[in-house]
Amino acid sequence: MIPVIIWIVMILGGGVLSIWLDLQWFPEIFSSIFIHIITFVAGVFIFFFVMNASRNTGRFLAKFGRECDVPRLETNKLVTTGIYSCMRHPMHFGLLFSPLSIALILGLPTFVLIIAPAEMIIILLLIKFVEEPQAIRKFGNDYKKYMEQVPFFSLKAECLRKLFLKDNDIW
Repeated sequence: MIPVIIWIVMILGGGVLSIWLDLQWFPEIFSSIFIHIITFVAGVFIFFFVMNASRNTGRFLAKFGRECDVPRLETNKLVTTGIYSCMRHPMHFGLLFSPLSIALILGLPTFVLIIAPAEMIIILLLIKFVEEPQAIRKFGNDYKKYMEQVPFFSLKAECLRKLFLKDNDIW
C-alpha cells in the first residue's frame, strides 16, 4: 500500500508543482498547443511501453511466482526464468519511465526536465534500499545467489523486447 501512495504523491505532487513552476518559468511553452500535442504523443508512446512491461511481468509473476494460496499481487516463490533471467527488476525498469511518460502527456517542461528525472532517481533508490532487502529477507541465500548472476537491469535487445513488447510464449 505504501508504494502506491508514494506513486500517487510523486505523480500528483509533480504535476501540481510543475504547473506552478511552468507558469513562472515557461509561460510560452505552458500555453503552446503545438508543444502539448507533440509531448502528448511522445508521452502516450512511452506509456504504451510502460503498460506492456507492467502487464508482461505481472502476468509472468502471477503464473510462476505463486505457490498455494497467496493474496493477489503477492509472490512467495523466487522467479528466475523468462524476463527475470535477464534482469532482477524488469517491472520496475518499465515503471521507471512512467513519471517521464506522464510528464510528457501533461506537457509540463519542469516535470519533464527536473521532476520526472528526480522521481526516477527516487524509484531507483527505493528498489535498491527497500525492494532488494525485502527480497533478501523473503528468499534468503537464493536471492543473494540470483543477485550475483543477474544484473539489476539489462539493456540487451532480447531482454527489452520481452519486457516492452506484447507478451508471448517464448518465455
